[in-house]
Amino acid sequence: MEFFRWFILPKKDEPKKKAYAWAIREDKVLLEGEVHTLRRFAHVLMTHGMKAKTFYLVRDWFTIELGLNAGLRVEEMAELKTEDLFIVNHHSSVFVNHGKGDRKRTVKISREFRDTCKLFLKLRQDFCLSNAAGNALLSSDTGKFITKRALQKQFKTCIKKANLPEHYSIHCLRHTYATFLLRASGNLKLVQKQLGHSSIKTTEVYISLIEKDTDEALNKLYKK
Repeated sequence: MEFFRWFILPKKDEPKKKAYAWAIREDKVLLEGEVHTLRRFAHVLMTHGMKAKTFYLVRDWFTIELGLNAGLRVEEMAELKTEDLFIVNHHSSVFVNHGKGDRKRTVKISREFRDTCKLFLKLRQDFCLSNAAGNALLSSDTGKFITKRALQKQFKTCIKKANLPEHYSIHCLRHTYATFLLRASGNLKLVQKQLGHSSIKTTEVYISLIEKDTDEALNKLYKK
């Protein structure tokens, strides 16, 4: 009996597993009105970039749309090549070659963002940038790959000029995408797959950000 108790009870010196404590603050997610403000500002950038023949403004517009519609990490965006946009009528997607942990994934995109991708590829050609395989998607004016630091810095400039809170970083686009996708779908597995999380526990942190929606729904339950 003593042996049996020793066998099934954990040893005193056995290390305890750390509790999963990662959380996302609400101020890391853009509000719905802020999303609309940012997208309107980005569209102005694109229009001005076309008129002034300034490609980086067009790139900044697409970077914002890419973050809000695909939820990519900044390093994933910086490494995208033109062929990573898979644009067809019904199954359009963005292919991530080197996600976290060097994992690959396919991120499905909406019909609206598919059309945005088509437009961006056309505008690249208008600026004499090649869309042939192997070329950087979010390139410099000369077609070279840009760093994630450059994307982060340019996003900060956009946030400031759009008169939005300056604590927002480019990674907030990913948090915003995840939160709005979970709110729209209610499907945690879908969000996990789109974001490329290896564990559902990581994705579950977004549940707390939509609890206000749950409260509102419960308060309306059975009301006429």
